[in-house]
Amino acid sequence: MDMLKMKVLTVLAIALTISLILVGIVGLALSYLNPVEWIPYTFPCIDYVGCWVQPSLVYLSGVIETLNTNWLITLPTSLVVFAMGLLQPESRRNIRAFPRKVINAYRKVCVKRDWVFAKIEMLNSESQKWRRAFNILKSPYSFLRMMGLSPQMAIGLLVAGSTATTAVTVNEITEGRSFNRGDPGVYAAPLDAPTFFDDKDNTLQINLGIVPVREITIENVSVGTVYTGNAAGSEASILPSGKTEAILISGNPTVVDPAFTATRLEIGTFIFEKSRCKSVDVSDADIHTVIIEHNASDGQSIIQTSGNARNRAIGGGHHQAEAMITSGGTYDRIWIDAPSSGVNGKIGTLTLSNIYTRGGTCSFRNMDIGTLIIRQNEIGNDQDLATKEFQITSTVTGANWTVTDNVELTMSEPATLMGNP
Repeated sequence: MDMLKMKVLTVLAIALTISLILVGIVGLALSYLNPVEWIPYTFPCIDYVGCWVQPSLVYLSGVIETLNTNWLITLPTSLVVFAMGLLQPESRRNIRAFPRKVINAYRKVCVKRDWVFAKIEMLNSESQKWRRAFNILKSPYSFLRMMGLSPQMAIGLLVAGSTATTAVTVNEITEGRSFNRGDPGVYAAPLDAPTFFDDKDNTLQINLGIVPVREITIENVSVGTVYTGNAAGSEASILPSGKTEAILISGNPTVVDPAFTATRLEIGTFIFEKSRCKSVDVSDADIHTVIIEHNASDGQSIIQTSGNARNRAIGGGHHQAEAMITSGGTYDRIWIDAPSSGVNGKIGTLTLSNIYTRGGTCSFRNMDIGTLIIRQNEIGNDQDLATKEFQITSTVTGANWTVTDNVELTMSEPATLMGNP
């Protein structure tokens, strides 16, 4: 009986506490507001439903307006009632327990957070271990590529030099062709795998479309008629039939039949450096900044034509292609093109560095460039300074020109090398 009495008293105490707090809150609100004004007073009286609502609301509104008018009494009275509710033992216990409950909830969240972070750190650690293992496995192939060997010769040496080849060697053999590994073929930027290739065609061709490419870098390669055949049966390197350029970087002119709208290459920065060419010609290009320095050529003609091209940069945000980079290899030709009618090719930075060519020209045309840098190249083939084998034609316009320390030297085209790896 005593237990039942205590429970009843506890329930009544809680009800009193809640009532005091609610009455205090409602009194505070009614000191300033009259919510009855937001309720429409007009109710249809159908079967006595609604007949009593309108008078009740009018009466209630009158009471609340009285409280609003006498807010100097209503407000402190409501505050006293609200304080009495807070001072009840049940309220005090809950108020004192609130910080502890918040801390306990925070500790539970921290436990779950630490568990998630521990799993993430474990996965990162495992990922680093696997990456290190793969790097160790592929190190022989990477070393041979770093030494300048072509992908085919590097794989051949690894296969021939070991009766039990490693897993990475098998992987390199069975993988498809790749721009990054220096395989020839026709590449539709930004794809790393060629869209077309022919075992009899050793051209490295990049077709540019609507997707801008952040960077294209081709370095440390040999192009053109660089190698002769030898007794071991290697084939001589030659230019493709009907082609005269070892390197061609160009858009395409308008054609009537079949109909084709002209395309150009839009390049933020174009760097051509430390290369050997039979001849170099730059034509039909609008450039903001032209820097030509420290080149040696067997005759040169650099016409500085003023222009007003803007200093462009190529962007594409998340949707632009990442870098296309290849280092090492031999090709009969390098060709970067914009073959889709009316669609200009766009490259953020184009770098051609340490390219050794023979038998064909290095031609750059149909371009709009922010900055063009041609430096430290050797150009020439006929030992006749009267023949201008390094030409910047009058169709090249530049807003800013820097032409320094370019010298003329008689030079012949280098001899071919024996053997084609």
